[in-house]
Amino acid sequence: MRLSMIFILVTVMLDAMGIGLIMPIMPDLIREVRGGSVANAALWGGVLSTVFALMQFGFGPLVGSLSDRFGRRPVLLVSLFFMTLDYLVMAFAGTISLLIIGRLIGGITAATHGTASAYMADISTREEKSANFGLVGAAFGIGFVLGPVGGGLLGEMGTRAPFFAAALLSGVNFMLGLFVLRETVTDRTRRAFQWRRANPFGAFRHLSDLPGISTLLLSTLLYSIALYVYPAIWAYFTQVSFGWTSRTIGISLAIYGISAAIMQAVVLRHMLRRLGDRRTVIYGLVFDIIACLSLAIVTNGTVAIILTPIAAIGAVITPALQGIMSRQVDDNAQGELQGVLTSVNALAAVISPLLMTSTFAFFTRPAAEFQFPGAAFLLAALLLAVALLLIWRLPEEDHNPAQRNIVSHLKPALIQVTCKGNEQGEFHANHQGCRLPRLQ
Repeated sequence: MRLSMIFILVTVMLDAMGIGLIMPIMPDLIREVRGGSVANAALWGGVLSTVFALMQFGFGPLVGSLSDRFGRRPVLLVSLFFMTLDYLVMAFAGTISLLIIGRLIGGITAATHGTASAYMADISTREEKSANFGLVGAAFGIGFVLGPVGGGLLGEMGTRAPFFAAALLSGVNFMLGLFVLRETVTDRTRRAFQWRRANPFGAFRHLSDLPGISTLLLSTLLYSIALYVYPAIWAYFTQVSFGWTSRTIGISLAIYGISAAIMQAVVLRHMLRRLGDRRTVIYGLVFDIIACLSLAIVTNGTVAIILTPIAAIGAVITPALQGIMSRQVDDNAQGELQGVLTSVNALAAVISPLLMTSTFAFFTRPAAEFQFPGAAFLLAALLLAVALLLIWRLPEEDHNPAQRNIVSHLKPALIQVTCKGNEQGEFHANHQGCRLPRLQ
């Protein structure tokens, strides 16, 4: 399984690199195929981003449910294959229509990340889930740091070069997966495909029946909307507030990405061991609120750079939330859960840029009575505070591995006794395959 785990992490990293590779050249590419001004290119860039996010929102649960039925391996490999084709379509696209088609395909195949997380849940013990989700997040963060750097360098060779590079990386990874990726979905955990659970609304309705899941999903949505304040306005905010150049902005983003990767890959394990998942989320949210409030009022660029690693402490939130939810969901619905989380993040990617850029524009426009470039960060802090209140109300989860191991060893015996003692009653199947009495 070690090779499979390495493949999953490499897949997520290359996925993020592929996105980052094409970011620096998108304005020039859009002007090349469409013509017009930079402002017009920005408008079409927003359309392409929205199309991508909407496809993720609509198809995340579908791809997740397919992986629960047919396995992680075929879904991952098919996604990688079509991702490679998508980059090639974008590389040869001569019209805006082809670019939109490329983003439609890309949004669907972006489910790679959710399926990769489901795979990681399959191969993790109960105690390892959150920490291993952190590795997935760290891999994505590293790829997102390396991608724009490579994209900027390749962009000097032409607007199509980054797409060919992304296609090559995706294609090589697809070939590697054919040889090293092992299936983790077994007959015990395989779930029949149901259309009513293969859409974001049906899947959310089903998962919401589980204790605390609806609160956790809402918290995840609020956190994601708040977190998108950085990619949405960071370049504009720092230019207006501190007069930063694109070089300084790139350095600050690299610092954030590297700090977040360290938090998820290294620090997270220690926090989980000492605090447990729920308290880790709470501490992460507190640090994020402090960072957003500080950035809202800061007037010095050096201080903003110093605050960047503090903001990255919040990177522990997502994997810890994933870990809590993953333990609440049956083994045969891990793909469905990750698909819903993909939809939640995609919904945030649609809402947040519009919300944050509008807030920033309103308080920085020439006619504004009160100039406040940090207003969007204040709004993000308020959203984080609501998420914190929701998490605070959840019951404390036991984070003592030794105690959980005792319970996990006793559970099969307790189930066996329950099954034998109720042979005449009405039964239903639980996720472990044991038939338990249905409660009236």
